[in-house]
Amino acid sequence: MTKITTAMLLAAGLGTRMKPLTDTRPKPLIEVGGRTLADRVLDKLVAQGVTRAVVNVHYLAEQMIAHLKTRKDIEIVISDERAVLLETGGGVIQALPLLGDDPFFVINTDVTWATPGDATFLKMAEAYDPNEMDALLLLADMGATLGFKGPGDFFLGHDGHVQRRGDKSSAPYVFAGAHITHAGVLRDYEVKPFSANIYWNAMGRAGRLYGTVMSPFWMHVGDPAGRDEAEARLNTMGPGS
Repeated sequence: MTKITTAMLLAAGLGTRMKPLTDTRPKPLIEVGGRTLADRVLDKLVAQGVTRAVVNVHYLAEQMIAHLKTRKDIEIVISDERAVLLETGGGVIQALPLLGDDPFFVINTDVTWATPGDATFLKMAEAYDPNEMDALLLLADMGATLGFKGPGDFFLGHDGHVQRRGDKSSAPYVFAGAHITHAGVLRDYEVKPFSANIYWNAMGRAGRLYGTVMSPFWMHVGDPAGRDEAEARLNTMGPGS
């Protein structure tokens, strides 16, 4: 099992689809189930042995930085994108000097799932083999999701390789907002705005892009309706969810 103690939270986006909730706050500070989206991710990471989180900031960055300073249970390092928003790929490349050489998680902050007893990130680390994998994507079964309106993203082979939906009308799995990778396979990419799909596609062509399916029910909190749906589901599960 690979022990992973560092994570990157992607928290720099403009949150356009979450308006009007994001008119006055960044999306990671929207609350669901009594906790901000950012804190829900950090809570899970801390509970599963992650000790350091690199967080990129852009929109309403001062609010994000001030909020993150309240966390005393995990080291927080800021990757500042106030000059230019680098998207999901470029943001990771800029942060590589802060992330180090060991494998790390990269996690979107607009996803969540129930917390008690959760071991999703530990199971990801257990499934990750750096000798075989350039990246391991966390996937959710389309039949156990909320807030995602698309037709699915990936097929998953028996050997763990993922394949994009392509021209198929649907796929059984959606990307669940987290992946594991390491700096050694990313250093040739430039610091500029681009999607993580660019490096995933290259890894897929090399046969080194893998996936693992999470057990908990997955919730995408991408817009106000999705936030309300997630809130309602968490409320039915009681305190601490």
